[in-house]
Amino acid sequence: MTSESQEHGAVRRPVEDEVDVVAEETQQPAKGEKNEKKGSFWKELPVLVVVALVLALIIKTFVVQAFYIPSESMENTLLTNDRVLVNKLVYHTRDIERGDVVVFSGVDSWDGEFQLEEPSNPVAAFFRWVGTAFGIVPGEKDYIKRVIGVGGDHVKCCDSKGRITVNGTPIEEESYLYPGDVPSDKFFDISVPQNRLWVMGDHRSVSLDSRSHTGDPGGGSIPVGQVIGRAFVIVWPFDRFSSIDIPDTFAQPALNALGTQVPLVAGFGLAVPLALVRRRLRKRR
Repeated sequence: MTSESQEHGAVRRPVEDEVDVVAEETQQPAKGEKNEKKGSFWKELPVLVVVALVLALIIKTFVVQAFYIPSESMENTLLTNDRVLVNKLVYHTRDIERGDVVVFSGVDSWDGEFQLEEPSNPVAAFFRWVGTAFGIVPGEKDYIKRVIGVGGDHVKCCDSKGRITVNGTPIEEESYLYPGDVPSDKFFDISVPQNRLWVMGDHRSVSLDSRSHTGDPGGGSIPVGQVIGRAFVIVWPFDRFSSIDIPDTFAQPALNALGTQVPLVAGFGLAVPLALVRRRLRKRR
């Protein structure tokens, strides 16, 4: 083999070398192919961005939304500039409960606790909308408060020890009230209408909550239909990451005494006349 190759004036490389050369040649794409792939990526990028934004908006609209805390009304549970996640599905599976921290819309009702300047042009307005949608900037007409009373509750301030009572039962609020605040510096005595909520901020001395709207329809309570969802976790800043739980004081069975009896009494009150009418009809037959 060696002598024959040399006679023809050429030296053959080992087979292994030939295989390596072929592999290298096949792995190197042409310049045109490289440019085509790069061009394809840049063409697809806007589509990917749009799809990601659409998916994020769908999730924000129906599942979970981030909200920016713009004021001191919920200190020290929530601080100014905190970001919280709000569950929009939870109230499709259970009722709103006392102690829940809820975000609700105050459009056409409550005045804002802070004022934002109107955007000067459509571009700024668009970016404001995007920022609000993703919890980067606050929404001027969105509020976050703690539910103290639900429909049918009798909420009153205050008892002989200065505590708020719900259905005659005092609630102990030391675990979440702003240090130094009293439960309320305003007297109120309200029976919460059905499908409405009595809400208050945890920083009572600065919170413009239900107490500030007792002259409004509903006596300061808000419609259940205005609730956007339940704030369940602080996600920003990272060092404040924590869940937002219902305080133990709202687990007192006595709080439900009146709320459970009202429907029962009402049902009984309707059942008795119906039974009497039915009995009279049987006698006539």
